[in-house]
Amino acid sequence: MDIVNLIQEAVIEASTTYRQDQIDAYQRVLDQETNDNAAWTLELLLENSRIATKEKRPLCDDTGIPHVIIEMGDDTPIPAGFFESISEGIKKGLQKLPARPMAVKGNDMDRIEQNKGLYEDPGELLPPAFLVDKFTGSGLRIHVLMLGGGPEIRASTYRVFHKRDNRKVFNEVITWFKSEVPMLGCTPCIPAVGIGRTHFEATSLMLKAMAYGNLNEQSSVEQEITDSINQSQVGPLGLGGGATALGSFVKIGPQRASGVRIVSMRPCCCVEPRRATVELSSDFEV
Repeated sequence: MDIVNLIQEAVIEASTTYRQDQIDAYQRVLDQETNDNAAWTLELLLENSRIATKEKRPLCDDTGIPHVIIEMGDDTPIPAGFFESISEGIKKGLQKLPARPMAVKGNDMDRIEQNKGLYEDPGELLPPAFLVDKFTGSGLRIHVLMLGGGPEIRASTYRVFHKRDNRKVFNEVITWFKSEVPMLGCTPCIPAVGIGRTHFEATSLMLKAMAYGNLNEQSSVEQEITDSINQSQVGPLGLGGGATALGSFVKIGPQRASGVRIVSMRPCCCVEPRRATVELSSDFEV
């Protein structure tokens, strides 16, 4: 199968299917939930995922904006047309899904003001520039993330004065999430955090946290963030209960000698991170 078809199927998989670690996390919190309304909601969310997977229908009406992270082996050559094939695969996946038409017509100012209307073709929803990472070895991994609007409204990237104490940084992270998650609506959430030297780097790390994170493998700081948010008792869809967060994804990059750390935070909603991964050997063809 060529890259166009592989990426097309990845868009559909990300949009319609819970990963196994998501299902496991939902089942864990459901087994522990004592609030009847919360348990009923968690069961509905799991049933929604089963129907979406079976019928290849979007997990949510907000089908999201496609983002792509490419992990490249340091001895893997890239053939001509590689990036164009990924873009074409995304377009075809959005059309086949189909995604919700969200691409805005017009020039720069028109798009800001949204005064020219929307394209009817969901394939016009262009991804941003691809984020490229590397690893030692050969082959490629292409991660497709479908990012919805609700979490973006509640997301933030800003500086934290760390005072040479990681507790200062993570206490601010937890405080910020506790203020935003109750307004998210679509809980249980998965807080995603990136900590870097610049706003671009922190946001890139936050995206990588979503692409690489695993709810079945949580670090001590990820577990602490999750436990702290669950103490809020916001619960699934704000109905109360212990399952406000399923887990957390944190990625920390290099730091600079300064008094600040740049932190990017996003409370992924109850169907996110919607992601799928395509793995290719070093001798792939476009």
